[in-house]
Amino acid sequence: MNLLARTLAAAVVAGLSMSTVFAANPAPRAVANDLHWSADVPLPKASASMRGAGSAAPAASPGADDVGDADSFGRNLTWLGLTDGSVELSPDCSSGAEHCQVLAPAPAATAFSFYDIGRIKLPRNATNSLLCYWFSPVLMIDYDNPTASPAVARLSYVPTVTVENPVLDDPSLIDPNTGLPFGGSLLTGVTSSERFEVPLDPGQHLFERERDSAVCIAGLLSKQSLMQNYGLSETLARQFFRKPTTLRLNIEGSAQFVGDASLYFGLRIVGD
Repeated sequence: MNLLARTLAAAVVAGLSMSTVFAANPAPRAVANDLHWSADVPLPKASASMRGAGSAAPAASPGADDVGDADSFGRNLTWLGLTDGSVELSPDCSSGAEHCQVLAPAPAATAFSFYDIGRIKLPRNATNSLLCYWFSPVLMIDYDNPTASPAVARLSYVPTVTVENPVLDDPSLIDPNTGLPFGGSLLTGVTSSERFEVPLDPGQHLFERERDSAVCIAGLLSKQSLMQNYGLSETLARQFFRKPTTLRLNIEGSAQFVGDASLYFGLRIVGD
């Protein structure tokens, strides 16, 4: 790791939107330049009434001020599904991979974006108040500097999930992050973005394999985040989890001084 500078969730920590990080590669929806695009990052604490503190539990149970997420407190974990997807970065994409981006010759940088590389379709009543994720990338990267000067190779990726649910079909419901009707879906961030930087000598070639995992913080989506981040009423937030829901995994990123790369992403969803 001494050659590798990693910043986990760089876009979230810096408070940048994906459209800011990858200006040449906008997301399918406009995203506000703040943390609202990721339901996984808790917003500053609001009033108890906004958070619905204790609304799903008896009065004697802990509230949001005690445990952060009173709706899921004490409930059993429910396994909800697994999906995965791969992205190939290649000089010619001759392999025929479904999701492949042709890399521009060095020293140019290449942006890539792939939507719906994996999906999970949940039936109605699949979970009570929470969708949580385990996100596990396996990355095989060939860094390459064909030039006669030192260089810094870079690879960045940002995962997001498009969430489709009938509650979001109502044209009167406005996504506060876009100012537009939801149109049946919302986009939320997975706080597992990574940025790799590797210094290379002239003519140097370096292969690295990276394997790590991340779990959710506040959740991919929760009853609380639907109210606080996306402006749904408590009634609609409850209805959301009673309806069938489809989750679609998206990956955006950028590469520079990368000869080729195979990027595998696993996504497991659990609930309460």
